[in-house]
Amino acid sequence: MRSTNLSRLFHQGSTGHRRTRAIPAIAAGIVLAGCGTFTTSSGNATQQATTGVRVLWMGDSIAGAQAPALEAALKAGGVAFKNATSAGGGNVVAGDHEVTAMGARDTWKTLKENLASFRPTVIAYQITTYDWGTARQQLSAYQKLSRTAKDAGAKLVLVTAPPFKIDEFFKPHENAIKSAPAMAAKAAEAAHVRYLDASALWGGDYAAAKAQRAKDGIHSCQQGSAAFATWFAKQLGELAGFTPAAPGVWATGAWTGDERFAKLGCG
Repeated sequence: MRSTNLSRLFHQGSTGHRRTRAIPAIAAGIVLAGCGTFTTSSGNATQQATTGVRVLWMGDSIAGAQAPALEAALKAGGVAFKNATSAGGGNVVAGDHEVTAMGARDTWKTLKENLASFRPTVIAYQITTYDWGTARQQLSAYQKLSRTAKDAGAKLVLVTAPPFKIDEFFKPHENAIKSAPAMAAKAAEAAHVRYLDASALWGGDYAAAKAQRAKDGIHSCQQGSAAFATWFAKQLGELAGFTPAAPGVWATGAWTGDERFAKLGCG
């Protein structure tokens, strides 16, 4: 467990304890109510897998907000899923900052435990808002993640975060946030690694309707999470060799009432 002080620092950056209100959007042709979220990892893995594919989902609170929908989508397609995201941190790049160094230590420790217990066939890491550091430090961390996945017999997917608001907390680290995707793409030159640019789904402007950001400009709501799950499940299906379930099977399921959404007033 992360210390209370560290958790507080992370939470200030990842959510700012902001409240949000509903935004209109349509994901996968199905209207879902509500927006905005804050997340902690459930640590639960779906067990109804029939494909043999096992996905470990890693990242920060942005990825955590997407996790309920992604779990529902993958489970419906016969894929085992474990949410290993963090409410703050979740980063693999330690950098030179105390906060990110502690977060990275926690992430690598948790990953080791999940490799032993969950035995993923795919490790999917969404670049976090805390992957601060030099380009060299970022590349080194992503290459380490690549080697770790290979040693575990798993494929690695590195996916960019959706566009989000660079507020006063993130502003000092803007250059690092901008350089991380290029370093992830470079690390993906290995045969077992795939780099996915999520701007194909979201675009590049967090304030645009297409981006489906919550009022805080950072997290997604049920609609945005469903849109991401639909898109990402398709990418994973092509990589891992399974057919994703149609959104109509899972997109209005119980996951829409997940407490992550309720905490910030999502419907």
